[in-house]
Amino acid sequence: MNQSFYTGAIGARQQMLNLNIQGNNMANVNTIGYKAQLSRFAALFHRNIDTISGGNDSIGVGAALLMTSTDHAQGNILFTGRYQDYYIDGNGYFALVDLNTNQVTFTRNGAFTVSEYERATGEVDENGNPITETVYTLTDGEGRFVLGRNGQIMTVTDPQAMQNIGVFDFANYDGMEHVKGTEFLPVDKNGNLYYATGELKQGGLEGSNVDLAETMTKLIEVQRAYSMALKVVQTSDEIENTVNNLR
Repeated sequence: MNQSFYTGAIGARQQMLNLNIQGNNMANVNTIGYKAQLSRFAALFHRNIDTISGGNDSIGVGAALLMTSTDHAQGNILFTGRYQDYYIDGNGYFALVDLNTNQVTFTRNGAFTVSEYERATGEVDENGNPITETVYTLTDGEGRFVLGRNGQIMTVTDPQAMQNIGVFDFANYDGMEHVKGTEFLPVDKNGNLYYATGELKQGGLEGSNVDLAETMTKLIEVQRAYSMALKVVQTSDEIENTVNNLR
């Protein structure tokens, strides 16, 4: 079958994937701490052929979505006046720990909640049972605990006071794994964890960094590219049909 048929089909499929990325960005335009996902395309295999004039030319088979990357630029600040709303002015991330899995994830979403937490004191009663105490901690509202600057779970004594929340950073953001929502997991090439230069601020939240106008423009581009790829498939099929009828 004509190579253009496969090129058009591949193009249509890749633009569908791109459409999902742009649509997800648009759906999260109002999500606190969301970082826009970017599409990265690469040319597929191509080969050289001899032309009628005696020269040679290159024939490719289209392009494919190579990877998605993340735009880590800071979003607009939304001032709420709420004591447990925090944002970072500059670089850095909040750290959250899930005690069920011991997994630490990083986020720019600083909408935290004061919650009760029962923890062991390290002592036992007269029957040998561990003694626990109730403390107040900062959580993300989904069961994960906020880590303080010392790397331990934050405990709260005064809910209205500025908390000593840890703000951490990496030398390189490239390749950070987007695990869910606004959370990220570092990979080896991100380097070692260190204290960030960003300044912790209270009473506000960082909004999504998605540019709605730019995303709308990209959506239109994707739709046009998708239509053109399907037109290539249709035209290739018509050419094949004409050739078959000539036999």
